[in-house]
Amino acid sequence: MVRIFGPIVGLFFAVALLWSFGLGAYQIIREPEPSTAVKDFHLAPKEAKFSFEGPFGRFDNRQLQRGFEVYSQVCSNCHSLKQIAFRNFADLGYNEAQVKAIAKAWPTKAKTFDAKTGEAGERDNVPADHIPPVYYAGTGSPPDLSLITKARHEGPQYVYSLLTGYADQPAELLKKYPESKTPDGLFYNPYFANLNIAMPPPLTTDGQVTYSDGTPATVDQMSKDVAAFLTWTAEPKLVKRKQTGWAVLGFLVAATALAYLSKRNIWADKH
Repeated sequence: MVRIFGPIVGLFFAVALLWSFGLGAYQIIREPEPSTAVKDFHLAPKEAKFSFEGPFGRFDNRQLQRGFEVYSQVCSNCHSLKQIAFRNFADLGYNEAQVKAIAKAWPTKAKTFDAKTGEAGERDNVPADHIPPVYYAGTGSPPDLSLITKARHEGPQYVYSLLTGYADQPAELLKKYPESKTPDGLFYNPYFANLNIAMPPPLTTDGQVTYSDGTPATVDQMSKDVAAFLTWTAEPKLVKRKQTGWAVLGFLVAATALAYLSKRNIWADKH
């Protein structure tokens, strides 16, 4: 009986899957999704090249330091990096004294609590502290940026495109979808999910940040540098992982060759 019903049950599920697939495909073909402002005007991230891309890519520490300067002077006013400790900045090429100075000068101080009196207080940050979260009065905490490039498709390109994508709404959009006019308090950005974002343009003018290495701080350069920096915060071991991957692949290739030669030797014709 089992031999009889087994193929029948399998055939039933196969037919059900084919029916579901065919029905879904038919509905898509027959009833296409209606056009919307988001569907017609939302843009994929711009093409932007970064040094860490590709199997042999590496972080450029000078670019990461510039990105940190953009974050610390502009983005840190609203956005936290709570997954990053000050001591992690040593990986960007800062020495011990510089890391201590960065931690001590950070505007958001570490919170303390006196167990005896029950009073809360503040102290200067030390390298072992994580970057304190920012609380924005009246609206809570804006998104933490520690993992933003992993949370978005084409993360570095997305951040770069978003920062350079603020613009006036196209006349064609307003003509075709007058109800989609950007509300007061929001800003049009075709790279954002629903076209309208609450964050004002953070990088508006060239020279907004003064780079310590003398690089001209154009809006495009600042956007690309901070996108690279946020990629590092999300994947600080990216380069080491690639190096480990190549070592593992090399080992597997060598092991495969040895296994093949062993097989040839064991099964060789002894005549």
